[in-house]
Amino acid sequence: MALGKDYEGQSCSLARALELLGERWTLLIVRDAIYGVRRYSDFLARLDTPRAVLSDRLHRLTEAGVLDRVRYSEAPPRDEYVLSDSGRQLWPIIVALSSWADDHLTGDGPCRIFHHAGACGRELDGAGACPHCGRVALEEIEMTPGPGLDSTRTDAVSLELRAPHRLLAPVGSAREAEAREVGA
Repeated sequence: MALGKDYEGQSCSLARALELLGERWTLLIVRDAIYGVRRYSDFLARLDTPRAVLSDRLHRLTEAGVLDRVRYSEAPPRDEYVLSDSGRQLWPIIVALSSWADDHLTGDGPCRIFHHAGACGRELDGAGACPHCGRVALEEIEMTPGPGLDSTRTDAVSLELRAPHRLLAPVGSAREAEAREVGA
């Protein structure tokens, strides 16, 4: 028996969320947007997802208001994808799922460790909050590699994310373009 493609008949907020976020690759796209990936080519290189799937997921996330599509070049016309306020609200879900996997599915420790980069510098809890200060803005979170990080990926974005990095700060070609603009 083939599985249905939606949750028709489910009067449930979780089912509605899964309609958008439950497809393969979708939460990984949101995770990478939180990490600072913005450009289509960087998502493609980092995720190894088929182009058609990536295009579809980015379109759906943009249509749903999770990502904003922002023009960064007029000639040729090029856009990047930036988290909206709605997308930023997914941070606790992303970090909680990652923390759960670290506790139950891996033996090497966490892949990423998140710290409050503000005054206290404390490690965040499994819900993505600072145990000292409480909730933390995404821009105030620094991500460092943990002992469970797979270091076999060789794409430029993965290599860059092996160093400490503030969430939402551009990575990959977006960071390179920003650096060129500042230096110009």
